[in-house]
Amino acid sequence: MPELPEVETTRRGIAPHLEGQKVSRVVVRERRLRWPIPEDLDVRLSGQRIVQVERRAKYLLINAEVGTLISHLGMSGNLRLVEVGLPAAKHEHVDIELESGLALRYTDPRRFGAMLWSHDPLNHELLIRLGPEPLTDLFDGERLYQLSRGRSMAVKPFIMDNAVVVGVGNIYATEALFAAGIDPRREAKGISRARYLKLAIEIKRILAAAIERGGTTLRDFIGGDGQPGYFQQELFVYGRGNEHCKVCGTGLREIKLGQRASVYCPRCQS
Repeated sequence: MPELPEVETTRRGIAPHLEGQKVSRVVVRERRLRWPIPEDLDVRLSGQRIVQVERRAKYLLINAEVGTLISHLGMSGNLRLVEVGLPAAKHEHVDIELESGLALRYTDPRRFGAMLWSHDPLNHELLIRLGPEPLTDLFDGERLYQLSRGRSMAVKPFIMDNAVVVGVGNIYATEALFAAGIDPRREAKGISRARYLKLAIEIKRILAAAIERGGTTLRDFIGGDGQPGYFQQELFVYGRGNEHCKVCGTGLREIKLGQRASVYCPRCQS
């Protein structure tokens, strides 16, 4: 699944080509995504100029003069720019055609993504309860410490809770816990303030580095500019179960936490 850095990479890739451009028409070949694409999306968006492309958590907000298109890439979706009129292949469900001659094409083999319309996107039911963005001052170790008091759940699913902080998905939670030296199985309430301060710093550092390098290419993710990310080359533990730790040489262990695969080093993480 594309995570926050991949979605931010997409935003940065498509924004310069969309902002300031007028939409000529919207071609919807398949409406049956996680939620049906609105029947009148073409009427609502065509003729409008795109003002700004923003991101909230893993949602892309394509702000027009009146209204906002909320897009989520789901499990396997991507957005990329193509020439208007380029024949669509299987799973290429939506084209947002621009007067510039380019089209923003949405591809989603599993159809688990979303394209919804809202006049108040930040108060939309999908976004209103989200926690703070991880790369802002609203998120820090003190927030993690305070919210973790009394929480017996494991620390990894705790930091992946979007009500705690958005965008810390499986890949980056695994890497941040390794960098902070915290065993992902530990109860959230049992971790000290000092260790949460360290963990928050590592979450910010790792996410920023992944964004800078274009995200992590896994399976079929493609950035909005058609280029893959390269952060996968720098992963220390994610996807490396039963391999040797790059730091101490100990065999990495793979377990299940919250129905997600989790890899950790039994020597470096405690």
